[in-house]
Amino acid sequence: MEVENPNPVMNNELVPMEDAQPMETEMQLDLFEPEANHSEDLTPIVEQQPTKRRKKKSVVWEHFTIETVGTGCRRACCKQCKQSFAYSTGNKVAGTSHLKRHIAKGTCPVVLRNQERNNQSTPYSAPPKMSSFTDTPKRRYRTAAVPYISFDADRCRHEIARMIIMHDYPLHMVEHPGFVAFVQNLQPRFDMVSFNTVQGDCVATYLREKASIQRVIEGVPGRICLTLDLWPSSRTIGYMFVSGQFIDSDWKMHRKLLNVIMEPYPESDTAFSHSVAACLSDWNMDGKLFSVTINQPLNDAAVDNMRALLSVKNPLVLGGQLLVGNCLARSLSRIVEDALASVHGLVKKIRDSVKYVKTSESREEKFIELKLQLQVPSSKTLAIDDQTRWNTTYEMLLAASELKEVFSCLDTTDPDYKDAPTVEDFQQVEILCTYLKPLFDTANLLTTAATPTTNTFFHEAWKIQLELARAASSEEPFVSTLTKSMQENFDKYWKSSCFILAIAVVMDPRFKLKLVEFSFSKIYGDDSAAYVKIVDEGIHELFLEYVALPLPLTPAYAEAMNGQTAKPEDHQGIGTNGLGLTDFDVYIMETTSQLAKSELDQYLEESLLPRVHEFDVVGWWKVNRMKYPTLSKMARDILSIPVCTVPAASVFDTVRKEMDSYRCSLRPETVEALICAKDWLQTESVEAPTALVKVEVPI
Repeated sequence: MEVENPNPVMNNELVPMEDAQPMETEMQLDLFEPEANHSEDLTPIVEQQPTKRRKKKSVVWEHFTIETVGTGCRRACCKQCKQSFAYSTGNKVAGTSHLKRHIAKGTCPVVLRNQERNNQSTPYSAPPKMSSFTDTPKRRYRTAAVPYISFDADRCRHEIARMIIMHDYPLHMVEHPGFVAFVQNLQPRFDMVSFNTVQGDCVATYLREKASIQRVIEGVPGRICLTLDLWPSSRTIGYMFVSGQFIDSDWKMHRKLLNVIMEPYPESDTAFSHSVAACLSDWNMDGKLFSVTINQPLNDAAVDNMRALLSVKNPLVLGGQLLVGNCLARSLSRIVEDALASVHGLVKKIRDSVKYVKTSESREEKFIELKLQLQVPSSKTLAIDDQTRWNTTYEMLLAASELKEVFSCLDTTDPDYKDAPTVEDFQQVEILCTYLKPLFDTANLLTTAATPTTNTFFHEAWKIQLELARAASSEEPFVSTLTKSMQENFDKYWKSSCFILAIAVVMDPRFKLKLVEFSFSKIYGDDSAAYVKIVDEGIHELFLEYVALPLPLTPAYAEAMNGQTAKPEDHQGIGTNGLGLTDFDVYIMETTSQLAKSELDQYLEESLLPRVHEFDVVGWWKVNRMKYPTLSKMARDILSIPVCTVPAASVFDTVRKEMDSYRCSLRPETVEALICAKDWLQTESVEAPTALVKVEVPI
């Protein structure tokens, strides 16, 4: 097969396909454009037809000779490997681009061997220019040279591993014929790696990233909170996703995926406790654990197993009351699922109406025209919901409710529109949206880029609890029937989590105990004082634990403390401990503890801060850590308690994540490496984006 040679001088000559390969970016482009609309910085060079044979100036002739092979036919012969290439036939000249490529790309075996032996580049590693052509060969414009990038096989392997990790590609893709052919055409010098090699490269990437995460965790001045998210699989094997959340020494919130642990018996009472123990051992976090948040309710046996384990490996905090909590996102999803299921027929009728409009361009245009004619003020647009994400169903119902007048008009003007929602249907949809809205708003807080602090969710939770309790006792049958199950489900979450949320909001200087007293009076009425007392006593007891027990020390501080305590053991007599002031040291510790205990009372007695929308509660404690040295440490740990076990993208999911069959076929260590490394690399790209070099290549 032959293609037209794009040479501007001899553009009518046909050369073999093997000789007329595409231009490479390692040479400078000479772009041919029409005379009009050129950039001012491009200097035109008018091509002149030669009047006589000129001496060949191209450096390519240092490596090629011209040989006549027939009447009017000459070929260029490589001096190194003796391979010949098309040069001219009659008056038609093939040019030198394909000759340059022969040397520059290393396809000449002799040059390639010399290059590898001498560790040198080819004569055209950084050639001065490269040509590209358009249909108009009248003028030529020079453009900037594209920078040359040397080939690095190790770098290519590293990038393949990162690509597989970041995009969840199967490891076996390196053995797929299509991918192998693509890479070989892209860079013939790269030897494609095997499955075992790329698996090792991915694990190596994971280990490098893990070492940096380990250094961060070792430097955490306070305690660490864990979340457990159990993924089932089609093989009846579970995978426990264990994440850590903490505030570092710079008072910045971090959330890291720490482990993905295979659980052969995910339904057993020991599955969760086993995963916690494995994580604490893997990251050397014994004594640092503060709380555990789980994606599903545990039975009493599972809770007892976890607390028994933690009582050995970790000092209990408040008798273990902070060690088990429920995932807010999962709880909200279950409540919404039950609510939508109770009015399934109503939701289906709305969905069918939306589908009728959205599946036809003509009907959708007609719907928009009716909306404009009726001057409906709503800015909502119709969209068919994704039944695996409940927020899309809520938004579909809300939009249909606001556009009910348009649907009513469509019912009277379109004879094909059948089974339209009635006025009563739309009234029920409005009621449904009213009680779904606070759940939707709360879940939306979990999707923000910055990890929200725990205190944020007390406001949302107590309002939901109050509104659903009132609605469940409503005299309207539809309202009470709808909200009764919602209230029962949310009450389970409230009972298991309200204590943690309450002590977190006490650490907010805008509310302290006052909001707890106010909200509990609304929810519990005359019994509110007893519940407030539980929170008050709990936070005082927790504060005393912080005063009495030292927090986990960072390595640097621990070494300093060990150095200070070692000296008295090496010496005896009056000179030890400063003239025998051991009793004085005990006195200082006791009196300091007494003074420190008053930090909490002093904080609670001070006036509330003005309420502002954008308030950084962690930043406030950072500024006031000198005033409240012990209380600020406690606040730092409390405010880092996670209320959600799932990532932001899964907050609205109605279907639990399940490990796919391909990853189940891999070694558990490989699965953990792939998933954890992806989380760390994504966090790294967000926190410290790589500086990209923009190279403009003419087309």
